[in-house]
Amino acid sequence: MISKVERAQSSPTAVLLGRLAAGLGVPLAQLLTQDKGQPKRLRKRGEQEVWRDPQAGYLRRQVAERQAGCGVEMIEIELPRSAQVDYPRWSGKPYRQCLWMLEGRLRVDYGDERFELEPGDCLDFGVDRPLVFKALGSAACRYLLVASPE
Repeated sequence: MISKVERAQSSPTAVLLGRLAAGLGVPLAQLLTQDKGQPKRLRKRGEQEVWRDPQAGYLRRQVAERQAGCGVEMIEIELPRSAQVDYPRWSGKPYRQCLWMLEGRLRVDYGDERFELEPGDCLDFGVDRPLVFKALGSAACRYLLVASPE
C-alpha cells in the first residue's frame, strides 16, 4: 500500500498515515505538509494545508505549523457523522495534545480511558497510548487540536 501512495496510485487514509507517523515517530503533520522554509507570521485560511481522508471523509486543516523555538502546532479537524479514526501509540518522542471541542459531540478513547466531549470541553492527552476519535450523535463534529512537545 505504501508504494501505491508513493506512486500516487492510491490516497492514504488517516489510519494508514497515523500508523506510518507512529512507526516513524514523527507528528502526522510532518507527513502531510511540505517544509516551505521560513514560516510566516500570518497564515491566511487559503494558505493553510487541507487534507481529506478518502475513506472516512475526515478533514484536517493545518492552521499553524510547528516552528523552531515555539514547537506548537494547531490543527482544525472536521469528523463526519459516525466517522471513526484510530491511531496506534507513537513509537518516537511523545508529544502532548490539547483538544478543544467546537461543534458536535466526540468520543476519545485514550488507551483504556474513554472521554465524551461537547462544545467548549477541553481534553489534554499524549500520543503515548492508542487513540480512537469517534463522532457521536446525528451531526458531524469539529474540534481544534494544539500539539506541543512534552
